[in-house]
Amino acid sequence: MKNPQSILRDTFGFDDFRVGQHEIVDAVIAGKNTLAIMPTGGGKSLCFQLPALVRDGLTVVISPLIALMRDQVRALQEAGVAAGALTSGNTEEETQAVFDALSEGRLKLLYMAPERLSGTATFNMLQRSNVSFIAVDEAHCVSQWGHDFRPDYLRIGELRQGLNVPLAAFTATADQETREEIVEKLFAQEAPETFLHGFDRPNIALAFDVKNSPRQQILNFVAARKGLSGIVYTGTRAKTETLANALRDAGHSACNYHGGMEPEARREVERRFQQEDGLIVCATVAFGMGIDKPDIRWVAHADLPKSIEGYYQEIGRAGRDGAPADTLTLFGPDDVRFRRTQIDEGLAPAERRIADHGRLNALMGLAEALGCRRVQLLAYFGETSEPCGNCDLCDTPADTFDATTPVRMALSAILRTGEWFGAGHLIDILRGDKTEKVLARSHDTLPTFGVGTEWSKREWQAIFRQMMGHDLVRPNPERHGALTMTDRARPILRDEEGITLRRDTIQATRMGPAVRTLVGEEDAPLLSALKAKRRGLAERANAPAYVIFNDKTLIEMAQTRPQTLDDMARIGGVGAKKLERYGAEFLQVIAGEVAAMHPQRRKMAGKSEGSTYDRLLEVQSDLMRGEDGTAKPLSCSASLLARLVKQRPRDLSGVERVLGDKRADRFGDAFLEVLREA
Repeated sequence: MKNPQSILRDTFGFDDFRVGQHEIVDAVIAGKNTLAIMPTGGGKSLCFQLPALVRDGLTVVISPLIALMRDQVRALQEAGVAAGALTSGNTEEETQAVFDALSEGRLKLLYMAPERLSGTATFNMLQRSNVSFIAVDEAHCVSQWGHDFRPDYLRIGELRQGLNVPLAAFTATADQETREEIVEKLFAQEAPETFLHGFDRPNIALAFDVKNSPRQQILNFVAARKGLSGIVYTGTRAKTETLANALRDAGHSACNYHGGMEPEARREVERRFQQEDGLIVCATVAFGMGIDKPDIRWVAHADLPKSIEGYYQEIGRAGRDGAPADTLTLFGPDDVRFRRTQIDEGLAPAERRIADHGRLNALMGLAEALGCRRVQLLAYFGETSEPCGNCDLCDTPADTFDATTPVRMALSAILRTGEWFGAGHLIDILRGDKTEKVLARSHDTLPTFGVGTEWSKREWQAIFRQMMGHDLVRPNPERHGALTMTDRARPILRDEEGITLRRDTIQATRMGPAVRTLVGEEDAPLLSALKAKRRGLAERANAPAYVIFNDKTLIEMAQTRPQTLDDMARIGGVGAKKLERYGAEFLQVIAGEVAAMHPQRRKMAGKSEGSTYDRLLEVQSDLMRGEDGTAKPLSCSASLLARLVKQRPRDLSGVERVLGDKRADRFGDAFLEVLREA
């Protein structure tokens, strides 16, 4: 067997392994199924490239990004390694060269995207190619509910079993739940040898700031690092363009990148970023996975990321060379609302959406941290550390206060309203605002009504936001964003524990203009749930979402909250056909289980005839066994009652023509009275 140490030196040019690499390399060389979680920049690729040169046969590398595969293949070829890639970016000559090397048994590493696994031709080719090992880069992409999910990663486990070879999976981002999912999907519960080599990147400085003129905040941050390569992550495609323009206007070399751009334009940005010094890329998260540029000196988030996993992976693109790098993450209440809406409008099951709200809570907790951010970040991944001295809160401690009293007030309001309401309504109760909703539910009689008048509405919103950051409360998707308490909240509610919050971020929420929204804060979660239902129906019908119902109709549903199909029929944009087709499904989102309605009655929904039909049913029920309750049961079919409502006879003979003698004799007089009243 070839000597790994000599290959490390002669082929890769390193005298020693980095911390954690050696034992992973040994496990892979020994043919063990392996799961390695290593920090970005920790040298993951060497852990499968070096063993590929030691072992006999071909190592197949599954990787999610064409640019990354091409870069690694180019670097390996320049080092004298027989490596190739099969990607959609290949020329015909490149692809033919790879097939020739495979057929001649010369290739040691073959890179391919997971999408290539969808056909049997690839499997047959690999069966003939003496594959001895599979390496999976960015293995967290197998997590079906993760931020980088790639459906074709689910085929890798079948490939491993079909080829009957060991597999090594690598990622820099995986909490306990994601690690369990990787083991389930890639290793079929056959426990791999697992290496968890720390998440700390001590060279990266961590900083968060509350949004206050966010574009200027980004410009100021970048101006202090002029001439250094960096990435600005944004929450929307449009913002990548506006920020890139602003940076260029300020004299920086900047471009934008997002998933909606043409492939050639994206490749040009990737090429420039690799080759140009000092280039800034304003991008969505579509940019970055697998970036192999070691000298990115800073990463800024113009908007709050989706989760701590996403945040950690994105800032990890800075300082891969081990030299100092800076980060800045801006956040505000609108970011939180945007991310909550993304979760609520998703099609994941309720339990997954609750977990995603918990992940967002964890990120908010990092943003609103009271002490060293690195301590809190590493604790999320199960590691302990001392204060780092390389974050904004180590430099300038947070301004904090004892918030036990207002938090207990808020928790009491949540408990006394049955955990059925969101922050907006709870704040109205705490501040003593006699809104229509408060009065309609008699919540002005609660002991907590008006106990929190010393706090403004914006301050209460910040308190609730920090309560979520401490994971005391979570929105419940099944109750359209109503806040429910976690076990962490109960000792505070029972006066067994206290809690400290940040004063500075509460005060900072007063800054900046109010953002216009489609509906009020209380109705936003329900609107998200209605949009999710619409999206699911649209995908099922392969039709645009507005064909089901337009936004205006959903907004009216969220604001008026119809409880019956009659109520639903009165919503603008809900015609008879759409009520018949979709009414019950949307009503179930709003009101829960919906009583079945006969088709004849459903045609009258929202019309005066509907109430007349219902009254006839009541009268019929009273007289079904006659006036004295002893007669043989008798009733009218739904179609007979519907005909009676439509024809509205004025006398008993008219009722007889519709119902017949026997039924007219039992119900005629009473039915006529109902029809006359109508």
